[in-house]
Amino acid sequence: MIYSMTGYAAGARDLGLAVLNLELKSVNSRYLDLGFRISEELRPLEMPLREQIGARLQRGKVECRAYLQSQAGRRRDIAPDADLLAQLAALEAAVRRTLPQAQALSVAEVLAWPGVLASQELPADQLQAECMALMGELLDEFLATRAREGEKLAATLRQRTARMRELVTQVGPLLPRVLGDYQERLATKLREAVANLDEDRIRQEVGVFAARVDVAEELARLSTHLDEVDRVLKKGGAVGKRLDFLMQELNREANTLASKSVCAEITGIALELKLLIEQMREQVQNLE
Repeated sequence: MIYSMTGYAAGARDLGLAVLNLELKSVNSRYLDLGFRISEELRPLEMPLREQIGARLQRGKVECRAYLQSQAGRRRDIAPDADLLAQLAALEAAVRRTLPQAQALSVAEVLAWPGVLASQELPADQLQAECMALMGELLDEFLATRAREGEKLAATLRQRTARMRELVTQVGPLLPRVLGDYQERLATKLREAVANLDEDRIRQEVGVFAARVDVAEELARLSTHLDEVDRVLKKGGAVGKRLDFLMQELNREANTLASKSVCAEITGIALELKLLIEQMREQVQNLE
């Protein structure tokens, strides 16, 4: 499977008094770059979430949003903590035994005592478990979107490599005609300049020209690199960096082919190759 670095997924989970919301989105990047926009009550979960995401993603600029949303219409039943009330009563009794004139605690003072009103907030361990479970589901969906996008990009790359193969095969048959035309032009010019020209001199000049414009090595390397592109696409996985390197190699050979060209047909083929390589490079930048 080949994955794009572009993806999006969002999900929510009802926790009773609040709804947990998570969102993931990413674009291309050379490395894995994680950013978080997270509410304060979920801030302690940033590191576990970072580890969970990092275990499944390798590249991309990923933004994670996490926040709790209160549910309208949900009533909070407030009740005092019975154990803490008992402790306060025992403390008050102990104080009054020593200081009988001490004033008794009022109801307002008791209710204002820290922890007396039992909180209905979700326990931290339960909140973390719910958040991690939701993130697991979200990552499954997120990777599925990246896989679908990656398959589309891979199909586009295969189309480009197929067209490049066609162009490479067109160059070979052109070379004999190019050499023949050059030999004829060279012989004509030299005979006009020198009355008694040695035919060996013409053959030497043609040999030098043939060596200078020989592109067999470039064509072989282009074919080899295209084979490697197809092999990498077939293998799948994290292929972006490898394919980016192959685009550089293909571009180098296409440039050499263009510099050795001595006819309009080969020049046109080299320019189309460079255009296809640039199109492929843009697609490769989005692959993990």
